[in-house]
Amino acid sequence: MRAARAGSAERVCDVGRGIRLAYEDLGEPDAPLVLLVMGLGLDLCWWRDDFCADLVARGFRVVRFDNRDVGRSTHLSGPGVSALGFLRRRAAPTYTLGDMADDAAGLVAALDPAGAHVVGVSLGSFVAQEIAIRHPDLTRSLVSIMGRPGDGRTGKVSRRMIPEFLRRGPSDPAGAVEHLVRSFHRIGSRGRTEEDDEDVRVVMRRSMAREEGDGTGSGRQLAAILAERDRTADLGRLTMPALVVHGLHDRVVLPSGGRATAAAIGGAELLELPDMGHDLARWTWPAVLDGIERTARRAARGVSRACP
Repeated sequence: MRAARAGSAERVCDVGRGIRLAYEDLGEPDAPLVLLVMGLGLDLCWWRDDFCADLVARGFRVVRFDNRDVGRSTHLSGPGVSALGFLRRRAAPTYTLGDMADDAAGLVAALDPAGAHVVGVSLGSFVAQEIAIRHPDLTRSLVSIMGRPGDGRTGKVSRRMIPEFLRRGPSDPAGAVEHLVRSFHRIGSRGRTEEDDEDVRVVMRRSMAREEGDGTGSGRQLAAILAERDRTADLGRLTMPALVVHGLHDRVVLPSGGRATAAAIGGAELLELPDMGHDLARWTWPAVLDGIERTARRAARGVSRACP
């Protein structure tokens, strides 16, 4: 596995098995590493610049990256998910969440063999859980945001949100951007502001300019989600400090998913934010950032269970 430059600000890492991940490495190289794992169909830009800068200011080295089938990372071929398949929760996955976790672990191993504080959101939280399970030696702490344990019972999507996954947006770039702004208002937190909307516009334009795939990658990622396994028992064997963050206004992954994840991990801290939806609106950042730092500090002290 090797990392090499891919432009002035980004790098690319060959993580094996024919997969190369594009990533950005921020902060001091000898600082504790925080790996940020993004959600379905979203590239590294969706970890906003200001969010990453705050983590760097707290003394961390921050790596954000494109999952396979997104942005400038390796794009694959294969079927996605049909509308009927989504409704029936059936798909023939091209790869699994475990495969995506192995990709990310390969990146961590190439950057810092001592491991990383792994933070995942939505799909990224499922992948982050798999990283911790499959590569505990590379996972110093775990923060699962908007997640679930994959038990098939908890953290399901609200019936009212199902059309969000079936709705086709405009094909023109400007229309696609505004469509996504409206989508975040439907799935997101109460109290979203114009600054949050402008974040979406700026990041969406950056993402579209970076995208090297044909638009089918998110379908394959969704197929991996539909084929997720029950991680409950394996989560129960984790020993690193863990934090579970969930919004009580989340209707894409219902709050039961966060509660079940926290219950599965011995000593995990559960942080529930009443007005948070399925997004990271700026008002949620202080609590989330404090939680990431708090969990990392627990790991540094060798604490495996939540502080009383």
